[in-house]
Parts: sequence; structure tokens; C-alpha cells
Amino acid sequence: MNTNFKGVVITIIGACGWGFSGACGQYLFENYNVDAYWLTTVRMLSAGIILLMFNLFNERGEILNILKNKKDLFRLILFAVFGLLPAQLFYLLAISYSNAGTATVLQYIGPVLIMIYVCCKDRRKPTKCEFLALLCVVIGTIMLATGGDLGNLVLSKKALFYGLLSAVGFFLYSILPGNLTEKYGSKIVVGYAMIFNGFIMKGFIYNGPMNLMLDVNGYLAILGIVLIGTIGAFVLYLQGVLEIGPSKASMIASIEPVSASLFAFLWLGTIFVKTDIIGIAFITSAVLLVSAFNNKKRQ
Repeated sequence: MNTNFKGVVITIIGACGWGFSGACGQYLFENYNVDAYWLTTVRMLSAGIILLMFNLFNERGEILNILKNKKDLFRLILFAVFGLLPAQLFYLLAISYSNAGTATVLQYIGPVLIMIYVCCKDRRKPTKCEFLALLCVVIGTIMLATGGDLGNLVLSKKALFYGLLSAVGFFLYSILPGNLTEKYGSKIVVGYAMIFNGFIMKGFIYNGPMNLMLDVNGYLAILGIVLIGTIGAFVLYLQGVLEIGPSKASMIASIEPVSASLFAFLWLGTIFVKTDIIGIAFITSAVLLVSAFNNKKRQ
């Protein structure tokens, strides 16, 4: 198989895996009344342990190095608490108050926040492409939140609030690691961050029981989130980055909101009205514009 084509296919599957995990979360919220805090705790601990176990077999010499460097360990904790944790927790909370498609689209405002941050950091005005992306985000968010009627909020306040917070988490998740992933590898950094967050969730945020009684379908949905939507999607996306480069991979990964919406529609029967589809299209277009601009700039 052509390397470029293989990389594109792998990246698409990884992005769809993330979208699938959102639909699994929606399925659990709708059918089992699962708590988003409990699900975040289980997801973090399970995926973190599996990732670090994987690294024990493949990169045993590297796995302890990050813990020995105080500066890097501090940055890892910052990334875990202020980046990964809000990105995951607020995303699941947004799903619990809306649906997988809407929550994923709102989280994907994150890349546009990164663009704004870069403009402020470089002390420059947005380019025409970047300004158009920002405009698309504003229009898309308004369409999702109001259904086109500015005097009416069709999306619940909590769904909008947690969705926007998850976008901030996405933004911080992207900038806080610094050079940690280059120095130690993404799987080690994310694995430690997930385990660390799992213990934070269990020790300070979620005080309920961990052993919820679910049926086979419920446990399969959790496995879908952990194995397919977290570990599988993460590994496939990283492989896609190796095959086709980060710029192209990040652009292709922006199909995640579309895949989450399709899973919600085809599997869970979520109904998206015309204004929802318009909002999804505008925000997805914004992400594509930002990714395309960054890709052009690197060439």
C-alpha cells in the first residue's frame, strides 16, 4: 500500500475512533445513567495503566526518566491537571447534557483558540484565512446554541458551558506539554498524565462507588471508550503522523466532529436539525481553514 495513502487511512480511522468514543459516552449516559465523573475516572485509570504497561515492554529504559527530572515532572503535572483533565472531563460532561456530535464540535473550537494564542504571542494580526476561521467559529457556535434565533437558547446552558470549557482544555492540552512529547514520547507522557488524573479524580473529585453494575452492552461501551476511542485512536493517529506528517494528520483528524455526529445519528438516533448541521459545518470549516493555513506555512 502506498505510504501516503496508508497514512491517510490510518489517520481517518483514528479520528473516527475518537468520534466513536463520544458516541459510546452518549450511549452510557442515555441508557445507564452513568456519571460523567465516574466515566472520566475509569477512562483515565484504565487507559493510563494500559499505555504504561505497553511502554514497559517497548521503552523500559525511558519510562522512569521523566519522573527523575523535576522540571519535566512539574510540566507533566501542569499538562495533566490543566490540559488533559479538563479536555476529557468537560467533554464528557458536555455529551451528558447534549450529544456526542454537538459536544465534539464545541471542543473543536480549541484549534481556533490556539490560532488566537499564536497571534497574540507573535503580536500580529490574524491573516485573512485565520480571521475567516474565527468568523466561522462564531457563526457555528451561535447556530448550535440558538438554532438561528438569537433570542432563544436551544442548547442547554450547561452543555454550552462545558463544551466551551472542553475547547479551552483542548487548547491547554496542545500547548502545555512543550517539548515533553519529543523528549519522552507521547505514549509515556499521556500514560502518566492519565494515571495521575485518574487518582486525582478518585481522591478529590469523584467520591462515589467505582464498581457500578452494568450489563454486557454497558461494559462493551466502556471498552469501546478505553480501547478504541482512547488507546486505539491515539496510537493510530500517532502512526498517521509518522506516515504523512503532523500538518496533514491534524487536518484529516478534523473529521472527528463529523464522525461523532454520524455515530450519534446512525447508532443512537440523535436528530440534528438544519441549524445544527449548519453549525457543525461552520466549525468544521474553521478547523480545516486553520489546519490548511498551518500546513501551507510549513511547506
